[in-house]
Amino acid sequence: MAVDKTLKPEDYEEPACVLCMDDKDVKPIDTRRFIEKLDSYYAKNDYEGAERHLKYWLSEAISGNDLRGQFTVYNEMMGIYRKTGRYDKAIAATEKALFLITLLGIEDTAAAGTAYVNAATVYKTYAMSKKALPLFEKAKAIYEKTLRENDSRTGGLYNNMALSLSDLHRYDEAVEYYIKAIDIMLKNENGELEAAISYLNMANAKEAQIGAEAAEEFISDCVEKAKQLIDTPTLKRDGYYAFVCDKCAPTFEYYGYFLYAIELKETARKIYERA
Repeated sequence: MAVDKTLKPEDYEEPACVLCMDDKDVKPIDTRRFIEKLDSYYAKNDYEGAERHLKYWLSEAISGNDLRGQFTVYNEMMGIYRKTGRYDKAIAATEKALFLITLLGIEDTAAAGTAYVNAATVYKTYAMSKKALPLFEKAKAIYEKTLRENDSRTGGLYNNMALSLSDLHRYDEAVEYYIKAIDIMLKNENGELEAAISYLNMANAKEAQIGAEAAEEFISDCVEKAKQLIDTPTLKRDGYYAFVCDKCAPTFEYYGYFLYAIELKETARKIYERA
């Protein structure tokens, strides 16, 4: 249940690429406007609108010779094509983003780290965890060097990296990274949802490692903690809350929380309808 992490504003606010600064023909796209509008589509679960938006801004970035803008758009394209199951487009966007990291010379920046996470998540989704893991390792080295301690992006990285480790049957390492992810997320405002996702992923890893019967107590503890976190009263019931409810519901159902799974799906539906 990997959660796609989008680029944050601080990633866009790095100094302009030296390749572009002296080029009078470059017309940069309005990145903040691009992201804000994209978020509004996601809040309504409108992936068709989001895709049209992405294609429009990519064409703007290309026509304006804005390589940094193209990099930003391709980063977002990785996520939407992954979520909607379009393998060829997801891989194409991933390869474009990775190429632009080198072309722009931003290999050691937080923005590159986020792109490595997004790219690795695409590969993991399409059963290429061996290919994903080195990218997660690159992102880990960048994040641990450039981000503040307990930054939520590092927590997201640890969660997604653990998913690949679990795929490769490195379960003990996966559990260690889930625990690290949870520790970081619970130190961040509104980090309860991310921590809940890690608890559910950790339950899945332990079941895969030793079987449902042997892991029963461990699984029950993880699922209960996830439920408590999702039900945190202070969390804003917005589009992201709906996304998490929708994505977590099948896991709760799998572990026997049938009524709660129905409740989560209904909550998500109501949020999307009023957005």
